[in-house]
Amino acid sequence: MHIRIFIYCCIYCCLISCKKDKKTETIPSTATVQDTLAVSEAIYITPIQHASAVLTYENITLYIDPAGGANRFVNQPEATIVLITDIHGDHMDIDTLEELSINNAKIIAPIAVAEKLPARYTSQLIVLKNGERTTTHGIQIEAVPMYNLREEALKFHPKGRGNGYIITLGEERVYFSGDTEDIPEMRALENIDKAFICMNLPYTMTVASAADAVMAFAPKQVYPYHYRGTNGLSDVTSFREMITSRTNAIQVIQLDWYPAKETD
Repeated sequence: MHIRIFIYCCIYCCLISCKKDKKTETIPSTATVQDTLAVSEAIYITPIQHASAVLTYENITLYIDPAGGANRFVNQPEATIVLITDIHGDHMDIDTLEELSINNAKIIAPIAVAEKLPARYTSQLIVLKNGERTTTHGIQIEAVPMYNLREEALKFHPKGRGNGYIITLGEERVYFSGDTEDIPEMRALENIDKAFICMNLPYTMTVASAADAVMAFAPKQVYPYHYRGTNGLSDVTSFREMITSRTNAIQVIQLDWYPAKETD
């Protein structure tokens, strides 16, 4: 009997210890996270793939550039707000939009995207130009420029066509760059808490350019995303080292945007 009680006590202590460890677990500044990450007390980010993400804040769910099929969004809450940055298929994927349950969602997009969406989405659309902002469901969203600077890349993303977005969630300002280079408008951003920054050639910018831009506007946290180019994945480890070697004030967090089965 005493042996049995001793065993039960040991099991109980182990369970309690595991719960405590799980509850107090923290994410280091260079963490790689594959699933949903609590990036603050109220904000959760789920990397879907490449440019697609799900952001939840209280009872609001934002889909950023939903693409790649609805099966990628299994078990995600229905979208309250859908943000689309540009017309390319990895950002504006009409087939995926039609597979998802977004009939009650507001869709925020630039004019170029709005002109290509089926007419049935018109009543849900909020069209923003660079520099414009809107508030929906209590969430303020500002459209910011995203475009190429290099002569050989101007054909990919001309100035004024697409939108990056700054999303204000409570006291947090979250920036999604969309497809851009290290443009002056990015370098001039202020008070950004979390920045999702692209880096892939030939379409956007180099890892070094991305790091220089981040150093210029100094977000509290930066998340490399949209880093698959024509020659494979960009070296996000080098990006992280470029930041952390120059400052301790910017936390670099790497999420898993490319499942192994898709990059083999």
